[in-house]
Amino acid sequence: MTDTNNYVIGLDYGSDSVRAVLIDAAIGREMASEVYWYPRWKAGKYCDPARNQFRQHPLDHLEGLERTIRSVVATSGVAPQSVRGICVDTTGSSPVPVDAAGMPLCFSPGLEENPNAMMVLWKDHTAIAEAEEINELARNWGGPDYTKYAGGIYSSEWFWAKILHVIREDSAVREQAYSWVEHCDLMTHLLTGGKHIDQLKRSRCAAGHKAMWHEEWDGLPPTEFLSQLHPYLAELRARLYQDTYTSDAVAGNLSEEWAKKLGLTTTTVVSVGTFDAHAGAIGAGITEHCLVRVMGTSTCDMMVASREVIEDHAVRGICGQVDGSILPGMVGLEAGQSAFGDVLAWFKGVIMGPTRELLSDSALLTDEQKEALSEEMDRNLLRLLTERAEALPLSDQLPTALDWINGRRTPDADQSLKSAITNISLGTGAPELFKALVHAICFGSRKIVERFEDEGIRIDKVIGIGGVARKSGYIMQTLANVLDRPIVVATSDYAPALGAAIYAAVAAGLYPDILTASAQLASDYEAEYRPDPEQVRQFRPLFERYVALGTFVEAQSPTYALL
Repeated sequence: MTDTNNYVIGLDYGSDSVRAVLIDAAIGREMASEVYWYPRWKAGKYCDPARNQFRQHPLDHLEGLERTIRSVVATSGVAPQSVRGICVDTTGSSPVPVDAAGMPLCFSPGLEENPNAMMVLWKDHTAIAEAEEINELARNWGGPDYTKYAGGIYSSEWFWAKILHVIREDSAVREQAYSWVEHCDLMTHLLTGGKHIDQLKRSRCAAGHKAMWHEEWDGLPPTEFLSQLHPYLAELRARLYQDTYTSDAVAGNLSEEWAKKLGLTTTTVVSVGTFDAHAGAIGAGITEHCLVRVMGTSTCDMMVASREVIEDHAVRGICGQVDGSILPGMVGLEAGQSAFGDVLAWFKGVIMGPTRELLSDSALLTDEQKEALSEEMDRNLLRLLTERAEALPLSDQLPTALDWINGRRTPDADQSLKSAITNISLGTGAPELFKALVHAICFGSRKIVERFEDEGIRIDKVIGIGGVARKSGYIMQTLANVLDRPIVVATSDYAPALGAAIYAAVAAGLYPDILTASAQLASDYEAEYRPDPEQVRQFRPLFERYVALGTFVEAQSPTYALL
């Protein structure tokens, strides 16, 4: 191989799979991509959905890392020494307990099958009570409110709440966990061959949005605050970090061990890690006054604002505002929905679950026929429901649903909230329910847009990325009508991985800054959805019903009653 061009790799860890994309750093052309589906996660191991427990074994991530990067390097045919940089993005907050060397505790003897020693996935909501304790303490302890820049409400999806829950539940993990790292930091640490976790350059994105890190109080909340939650947290703080880094910074070079495993060289730079949605915003070409909606199982809604616009204003009810978490030099703002595609996946499961059981028990079909029929129904169900729902008129006869099937992320986080559906009659069928659920996820999106604008953050442009944005014209047109503004859809199948590659290109010195690199490498747009004025009008009373139902359900929640 005599290739002398420069290439970068973005490695994107999602909820179900990891994908690697190898990019020509001069023109942004995708040279190769590969996806690896986590086998242990797919088998449902270490999870208990009834308890909202979702854990992942790091072996899924390490095996995927090796498989995907080796594949894109081999498939592209590029020279290993021409791969100049790698950046990892992951879900978050997805913390992992580690020993002093930075190895996950589930690699330690006796903890191999312990879910508490594994990664606590972003969607794990076992820490609802602990999040409420943090909120109560932050409001009443007599010092600064450390949730101020996290929207004013700490979530059970985030770093401290999850750690507090696990160490209370599991003394073995509490005694052996030297430190905790976000998933993006763990992978960066392993790739660079760090010998001690204290040497790791921690992600500004992860620290600011999920761990209450902020310059105003010189880093993480102090031991005086954390000790009132649990003595372990006060001890842990000294084993965490003071400084954080943006993802255009170099974390280190690829270690000899991982260079050999991946078919690369130690000259490859590894940049500081980040979260998937934030990288996706970069891959979509985010600029000021632009809302990037990362739409998959959940949504993350990303914006950037100048320091002059934000000043010392704390935006209420979002998932944080962090200087440099998306674009270095600008304040990154994050919001989102705890369930988006997951709402529709849940409904699909409700229908398909009993159907699969009936197929399995049937004596009229061979095993091969059962499997083929099950796969066909699974593949076509959402398409059929979409066609039927799209044909239904907008009317007050439709059910009204809430999108809080996995709690509410924003505005105003409350993971104890549950979904509800009303206005069901004997004339309500699966298409009507499906249509109501599509409306619900779009109405939840509108509430986020309204909160940004109420807080003085202007939105001139909306960009959609992710599987839902690219696959469902029906949902995107509905969203355009509900938001009453046009939406463009990014072409890239892997916008977060592309964004990670852009960070890597800057860290490797191929571009002077992220904006310059993004202008050259970010995704094009493949579709635009414009609001239909008549449907905009028809959606207004339906949205008002959504708001009224939400107000009623929220008033019944235990969290609301405590406030």
